[in-house]
Amino acid sequence: MKLHELKPAPGSKHRRRRVGRGESSGLGRTSGKGNKGQKARAGASIRPGFEGGQMPLARRLPKKGFNNNQFKDQYAVVNVSSLEAKFSDGDQVTEESLRSAGLVKGRWDGIKILGNGELTRKLTVSADKISTTAREKIEKAGGSIAAA
Repeated sequence: MKLHELKPAPGSKHRRRRVGRGESSGLGRTSGKGNKGQKARAGASIRPGFEGGQMPLARRLPKKGFNNNQFKDQYAVVNVSSLEAKFSDGDQVTEESLRSAGLVKGRWDGIKILGNGELTRKLTVSADKISTTAREKIEKAGGSIAAA
């Protein structure tokens, strides 16, 4: 096979449909849109769920259910590896120090320390929540956990 012998797969190429180009084309006169009605008009597009002015099904059915998700507490997550990178030995880790170090930004309900990574520095950590692995790593490095 040579480059000049390449051809697209049979049936993969279609001719463009030219509507309104004479009766003998098969798509003349009404151009395949039938006779009159909303869908026959120029620029006709009906949004999904529209029922011609009738009250749509989505609005006829009663509202049901409740989700408590909007009242859930959102915690800023900080890993032990980030503490290792941003703080030096003997530092106090508080919300203010985390914000000044750029590890916590924006509005949160609290801060949670997670145990991803290694910690070799002795830190005094004060946070709203601390995972078990993070607690173990902080204490193993000689640090302590203060009540938030």
